[in-house]
Amino acid sequence: MSGVTDFSSRSRHFFVSVERILDPSLVGKPVIVGGQPGGRGVVSACSYETRKFGVRSGMPTNRAYKLCPQAIFVRGSHGEYSRYSNMVREILIKYPPMIQQASVDEFYMDFTGCEKIYGNPMLLAERLLQEIYDKVKLPGSIGIGSNKTIAKICSDFNKPRGITYVAPGMEKDFLAPLPAETMPGVGKVFIEELHARGIYTIGDIARMPAEYFASVFGKGGLDIWEKANGKGTEYISEGEERKSISSEQTFRSDISSPAEIEAIMFGLVAKISQKIRDEGSMATNIHIKLRYADFSTITRAKQVIPTNDDKFVYTTAVDLFRKAYTRRVGVRLIGVGMSGFVEYHEQHSLFESTEDKRTKMINAINQIRGKYGFEAINMGLLH
Repeated sequence: MSGVTDFSSRSRHFFVSVERILDPSLVGKPVIVGGQPGGRGVVSACSYETRKFGVRSGMPTNRAYKLCPQAIFVRGSHGEYSRYSNMVREILIKYPPMIQQASVDEFYMDFTGCEKIYGNPMLLAERLLQEIYDKVKLPGSIGIGSNKTIAKICSDFNKPRGITYVAPGMEKDFLAPLPAETMPGVGKVFIEELHARGIYTIGDIARMPAEYFASVFGKGGLDIWEKANGKGTEYISEGEERKSISSEQTFRSDISSPAEIEAIMFGLVAKISQKIRDEGSMATNIHIKLRYADFSTITRAKQVIPTNDDKFVYTTAVDLFRKAYTRRVGVRLIGVGMSGFVEYHEQHSLFESTEDKRTKMINAINQIRGKYGFEAINMGLLH
């Protein structure tokens, strides 16, 4: 059995699938999750029925409405998305010795050494999909391969409910004819640079000398070259002692507005701060990662008093970003991370009453998110 299996429903369809479970009248109809047109919202998810009209995740809802005015727009039930994600996880954790949740709707499972237990990987995948559908009513797709890259790419095949398996040793043959943009982590600017050099498929990348690819695209380019040659990460990280926690976002189009980047950082900080609080920890180091359109990467870090407070982490991260962002070049990735974990303790200051109120507020937010999901409540952006 191949080492890594990727179960995926993909958020652009997962949200729609959950909405259809909650409201069966939406089945078979064009559905867009992301609020009503007329506001400043964006499309969080869209059904297959809308895609033929050009609707895509991430576009403004106003534009989506112009492309597909007959679509049904729903605001989204974020607490329910977390609940259904947890239901899927409870099914999956019974099977592999190790599982890693990559997002609300994507899981990696390592079945290394389980050949005698489960036998044929295709039969196991069918069993998983059927159990999830029977118990949760969610469709999904499964990719099976020797590493995470292969499994992830495979999971995008045969949607919305299918299985793709690449046998060990067949990775390069499977990847070769696929468009270069199929590779995870490859953005629009990178693709344009590849096309300018006559590189259009993953096979074209694999045939390039590694030294040349690294000299042109740097360390990130070398990582993509290795993946194109079937050498993706074979292991998943759950089970290892957590040394740091981070969240990052690669943009579809490069961003040059610091204000827009800082707004995105606010969401990243909220996620990692919540995870640290859930683990009963505090961090003593805050770091950011900034990647420009030309793939040059800058990192900055700062030692801090033990904290898991969104406000303090965000303020520190933004300060690091502003010091790091020194070029008039678009940004393709921003990341925020925390490390140096210590056990949680009450945070005191000279302004005890203010801090007490904030601690109570954070605890209340933790309780709401624990019951209804992370997206159920958010703190406002601070200036």
